Amino acid sequence: MNLTPQTIAGLAEHLESAELLARDVTKITDEHPGMDWDDAYAIQDEIRRRKEAHGQRTVGMKAGLTSFAKMKQMGVDTPVFGFLSDYMSRPEGGEIRTSELIHPKVEAEICVVTKAALKGPGCHLAQVMAAIDFVVPAVEIIDSRYRDFKFDLKSVVADNTSAARFVVGSRMRALDELDLRTLGVVLEKNGQIAAMAAGAAVLGHPLTAVVMLANHLGARGQELPAGSFVMTGGVTEAIAVQAGDHVNVRFQDLGSVSMRFV
Repeated sequence: MNLTPQTIAGLAEHLESAELLARDVTKITDEHPGMDWDDAYAIQDEIRRRKEAHGQRTVGMKAGLTSFAKMKQMGVDTPVFGFLSDYMSRPEGGEIRTSELIHPKVEAEICVVTKAALKGPGCHLAQVMAAIDFVVPAVEIIDSRYRDFKFDLKSVVADNTSAARFVVGSRMRALDELDLRTLGVVLEKNGQIAAMAAGAAVLGHPLTAVVMLANHLGARGQELPAGSFVMTGGVTEAIAVQAGDHVNVRFQDLGSVSMRFV
């Protein structure tokens, strides 16, 4: 780590304020070019600590940058990870206020809930498959706090991987009832198809994101507890939305998830 505890605390307050006030900021590596990955996750951890100290519960984990092509483009070999707080959840079919966000985008995601703890290093796909309780569909609303979407990955990690809102569908399915690699997803905005993809768009298999998350946590002396909700990463590209838009995402064998932006 290259940043002092005081700098980390100050940057965490800076980024959390930007999120809560829906105010964009310039990427933090502009002023802290020596910031490393440990610093970035330490800032994210401090944001999480601040939220929990305010009484907000951490209700899940999320993976980002889960496309092999995107990882190669960005020069990294693993996704980035963030957390989800209870106040970020919105009901299926409900409204999302754009006044609380800066420049929101939506992504369709295949999500899982675990029934056993997972811990790396050395976690592998078979372990993850055995630990899955059920699969659910969801839509994540990401909202980078960085002005004009100009950022680097360390700044994104520090900003809790752009976490903002999420909507979980009501249909649960057992893992052995689905083929997550070929599971098709269609994202519609205002009745028009905006994106289509299959589960293999996420690291070849969505559960690979859970493997990588468990190993990431293990390297930091942490584990993924039983009962964890994990968003495995965007199956589709991120689609920009604004007030007045209606989004509906159809998931093969998992039903649909919808929301309105107001």
